[in-house]
Amino acid sequence: MTIPRFGISLFVCAWLLASMLSSQTKFYVANNGNDRWSGALPAPDVSRTDGPFATLGRAAAAVAELQHGPAKRAHGNAAAPDRPVSVEVRGGTYDLRSSLVLTNLSHVDWRPYRSEKVTITGGTALPAYLALRDPAIRALIRPALRDSIVEIDLKANGIADAGDILPRGGPALQLFLGGREMPLVRYPKEGWLHIADVPQSGDSLYNKGLDRERRFNNVPVGRHYGRITYDTERPGEWSGLNEMYMQGYWTWDWSDSFQKVKQLHPDKHEIEIREPHHWYGYTRNQRYCFFNVLEELTVPGEWCINRASGKLYFYPPSPMALRTAGAAGDGELRASVLADPMIIMDSCRDVSVEGFTIVESRGKGIVIRGGANCRVSRCELAHLGDCAVVIERGMHNGISGCTLHDLALGAVLLGGGDRESLTPAGNFAENNHIHHFSQWLRTGQYAVNMTGVGNRIAHNLIHDAPFEAIYLSGNDHIVEFNEVHHVTQESGDAGALHTGRDWTWRGNIIRYNYFHHLQGNGLHGVMGVYLDDWASGFTVTGNVFYKAGRATLIGGGRDNIVENNVYVECSPSIHVDARGLGWASYYFTGAERDLFKKMDAMKYSQPPFSTRYPELLTIYTDDPALPKHNIIRNNVSFGGRFMDVYDYHAFDFSIVDVSNNVIADSAVMRRRDAGLTGWDPYYLNIDYTEGYHTYTNRDSSIRAELRGNVFPDRTPFAADGPEGRFTVKKEFRTAIAGFRDIPFEHIGLLPKE
Repeated sequence: MTIPRFGISLFVCAWLLASMLSSQTKFYVANNGNDRWSGALPAPDVSRTDGPFATLGRAAAAVAELQHGPAKRAHGNAAAPDRPVSVEVRGGTYDLRSSLVLTNLSHVDWRPYRSEKVTITGGTALPAYLALRDPAIRALIRPALRDSIVEIDLKANGIADAGDILPRGGPALQLFLGGREMPLVRYPKEGWLHIADVPQSGDSLYNKGLDRERRFNNVPVGRHYGRITYDTERPGEWSGLNEMYMQGYWTWDWSDSFQKVKQLHPDKHEIEIREPHHWYGYTRNQRYCFFNVLEELTVPGEWCINRASGKLYFYPPSPMALRTAGAAGDGELRASVLADPMIIMDSCRDVSVEGFTIVESRGKGIVIRGGANCRVSRCELAHLGDCAVVIERGMHNGISGCTLHDLALGAVLLGGGDRESLTPAGNFAENNHIHHFSQWLRTGQYAVNMTGVGNRIAHNLIHDAPFEAIYLSGNDHIVEFNEVHHVTQESGDAGALHTGRDWTWRGNIIRYNYFHHLQGNGLHGVMGVYLDDWASGFTVTGNVFYKAGRATLIGGGRDNIVENNVYVECSPSIHVDARGLGWASYYFTGAERDLFKKMDAMKYSQPPFSTRYPELLTIYTDDPALPKHNIIRNNVSFGGRFMDVYDYHAFDFSIVDVSNNVIADSAVMRRRDAGLTGWDPYYLNIDYTEGYHTYTNRDSSIRAELRGNVFPDRTPFAADGPEGRFTVKKEFRTAIAGFRDIPFEHIGLLPKE
């Protein structure tokens, strides 16, 4: 339903004034309401002269009038904003055509009436669809399926704009049937094609590529002239009527995008790609697929769109009764419409949105801008085309107890706090179940992306995603008691938790989390906690890593503490490198000043940074390319490989403190063979074995080198089996004095009250 605007009658103004004199105000919204009524009753009265509002927007206007309008002014200086206000919504579906904006409100609770099921959508029903009639389109469909396809005229259904598919944007229009998302037609249906080749001639060189990496034919990765080739015959069967897109991991397995096809050249097996091109170019053997090809509309549930004609072609999962515009129907077939955020809380205090189902929008779900003590709780957010919840600025704002799933992009963007003054925000994402996010863009979208200063991610269950779970930037954050599994399932060089490339992001604590069953199918695989590109000043303590790939990676950074963690079947448990002396030395030769610019931008030599993080004062004069002052101690590792050290022969490894660990792995350390020259080539493939030596726990030389650690020949755990609580036996807790039991039973979602 749309949200009309009405003037406030004298009756309503009088009722608002009376409400201000009471201890509490309630407004009601219902599908059988009327925006001309007072909103003071949960159901229409017998005479149908008063009752609930019909729209959420009208209720928001009433709250604003109560707290800021003529009724308040008539009462002088009454503290109406401090008096509790509730908006209770009756069960049903409420379609938003514009954002529900709550501005400068206080002490307002939005919730369903008596726990009734309330669904707020940014979509619309599609009541009009017909049999496929256009002969040109029918000719593209397989003969046996032509009478199964329905044609939907978007304009006849009130949708003037289907939106555009952008390289790194959301999906624009999405289609839903019975609350389930219907997939845009894809070829191949599952898996990926691989770029056969990237022609190295043409009128325009769009990307010169990365010279240090030449995977095929001595061509720098990413170098291209706007074309790629394919090695299958199927694209040669497709019509030029199609508005085709491709999605691919075009050069790196941590960066994907959508690219529009300009033209197919079947005679040469070439695809000409429309600008703008992928930022990192195109590289042979990288993965890609096609979208929106009518000839591939072969599986029930799929659909295809022609934006020029405004027609959508849908293959229903089961036969559907054909309907024309205005005909009666159950409205089960729906499309996303709203591109703006569904709900915006701007400069509010003590405002909550609780217990709603928020779905089917092209844009964001809920945005909190500034204010304090605002909360999204016990909501379900799903089938959204942009980030589900965004918290910008403000203090003590958060999301808790929510379920977020089946999201095109990310789930939560958690910001707040001032970096220049290191003022914490205290914003939070707590006790949420987040899964199946990043379903459209496959990289760069997170369960929680935390920025700013002094925010917290705690007690969340995060799983099933193609890319990373958490990205962290800023200072003095806490990530604790989260369970993360089955993420980075499709990408490479990715971490369940990732951060890096800024020396000033310090004071962050990652503790008491359970990272398990991680997999990375792309180049360089998966990391559990990925302290990438000189990430420094982090504390990683009390975590459990089980089958977590490269469980903790220190990528050239310094001042990191990795202690009191349990590692089981990780390969390796801990990785340390000195990339600033090898493949990434250009960061320290003057060719790339990014790290130094970020230091200067934060005025690191002045308070508060100089006093909060005094280590920053000596970086420039203390061999900044070296991974100095890292401490790896009191950890227990079993069943995998304890440590990989890259660039080992380029620096004195004694600058890294590796002590008081229980190393019960059969493989203790992997590093490059002595005597080899040049850059350590792990940057080409981190899992290379040629030219590397693995030291076992029977090797006396590695035991001597790592003296001060314990090397048992049996399990260090009190309970057998990987699903135990990873409790370390008393004898080993005693052997490495200072090891503290991990509160494993408190990790993950909190019990329901």
